[in-house]
Amino acid sequence: MDLKKNTGRLAGLLLLGLILTGIFAEFFVRQKLYVPNDPSATTQNIIENEWLFRLGFVSDLVMSTLFFFYAYVLYCIFKHVNKNIALLLLLCVVISVAMLCQNALYQFSALEILSNKSYSETFNGNQLQALSMFFQNIHTKGYFVNQIFYGLYLFPLGYLVFRSGLVPRIIGVFLMLGCIGDLVSFLDYFLFPNHESAFINNITIPADIGEFSMCLWLLTMGIRSIDSPKVAINYFNRNLDLKK
Repeated sequence: MDLKKNTGRLAGLLLLGLILTGIFAEFFVRQKLYVPNDPSATTQNIIENEWLFRLGFVSDLVMSTLFFFYAYVLYCIFKHVNKNIALLLLLCVVISVAMLCQNALYQFSALEILSNKSYSETFNGNQLQALSMFFQNIHTKGYFVNQIFYGLYLFPLGYLVFRSGLVPRIIGVFLMLGCIGDLVSFLDYFLFPNHESAFINNITIPADIGEFSMCLWLLTMGIRSIDSPKVAINYFNRNLDLKK
């Protein structure tokens, strides 16, 4: 099995793209336009920055598309390590991508209800603002729902990284911890909505470390060759275990 470094760099490039588009949509669009508990200010920001809002929406969809292709490249890389686990990774991402695209429609609905004249003729100003905030709040909750399958994708990826040695094992450890962190964050958000904790607020940091490290390693180093001593030993031991 000869895994070329270019395949790893392609995965790294896709991961970098989805990270950048995700950061832009969240920090340069939503956090700039959304004012918590202030429907009037939020609505005004959306109306005055409609093009930016639309750009953020498209950026989210580009991120989701890159996420799908990134997962497929990962499947191609790791299917030789464990095809079933690699397939599980891919399936989790497929579900996550579908949820992200569907959830993006809630975000766009916040603009649609403000810009479509048929709605403005039916609802008064306060009602339009409330409805727009409702869709944005549902969009936020949709992200936390998506953490189920986004978190679940991190564990098989971390396991494959740790088991194969194609990428440094410590990255695999952070990815698996990131899975736990995302699932705990999801449970805390819906079961304890008024709970504030510095620990919970930072519980997804291992996932961030794992994915940023994965991106940096893939872009600069690609994936290790099966001919390297560490990977060859892992590959031999894995096949020996399967024969037993």
